[in-house]
Amino acid sequence: MKKTLFSCLLPALLGVLAITQSGCKTSAGAEPGFVSLFDGKTLAGWDGLPNHWKVQDGTITGYTERENPLKGNTFLVWTNGSVANFELHARYRITPVNDVGFANSGIQYRSKLVDPAGFVVGGYQADFEAGKTYSGILYEERGRGILAERGQRTRVTEVNGQTRILKVGDLAPSAELQANIKSGDWNDYVIIADGNHLMHFINGRMTIDVVDEQPAKAARSGILALQIHAGPPMMVQFKDIQIKRLP
Repeated sequence: MKKTLFSCLLPALLGVLAITQSGCKTSAGAEPGFVSLFDGKTLAGWDGLPNHWKVQDGTITGYTERENPLKGNTFLVWTNGSVANFELHARYRITPVNDVGFANSGIQYRSKLVDPAGFVVGGYQADFEAGKTYSGILYEERGRGILAERGQRTRVTEVNGQTRILKVGDLAPSAELQANIKSGDWNDYVIIADGNHLMHFINGRMTIDVVDEQPAKAARSGILALQIHAGPPMMVQFKDIQIKRLP
């Protein structure tokens, strides 16, 4: 998606300076005001289980094999600090291996590392899959679960100490949004986190719009990470990962 409602909030120079100070390098391939988080050649700035992540054909590639299965979800963690308010762009492609059908992944943000040895992460996830249900939803890994299904506007609150998710509107039918997602091909994912307002877009269409008003659980900052889901053999690939911090 070339432009979103926050794309022009900051001059390009301010966006570059903000992230350069946190350890990232600017990239000639990034959009104005954004910096690249992947150099296209190495996993510099990222860390995860080496037998499940590699650079292949200019992409970050996560994979599981029948001979090398996962007992639980694992993540490739961005190591250059945390993010708070931001707009992130990335392209992804996900495919099952040997036509098993299942393949699931996601982009973690404002998250935390709960098991450093296994690179296990918990927090907000911009979900996607090879199936037809979960791509574009907001899921909280190791937390409150689904905070918005695809096509929903929701408000997350707390009642008597329990999480309450209120559907406050519709964006588009889920099937219509799914039809806009390319199976087995590259898709554009945009994540915007501004205060407690969270939005996901796939191929230019907004898939969720969430306001998280649960004070004790609404994360305002945290790490970025990429997921490989436990299960049958699969492959997920990422490229053109770039971010701009928002005020």
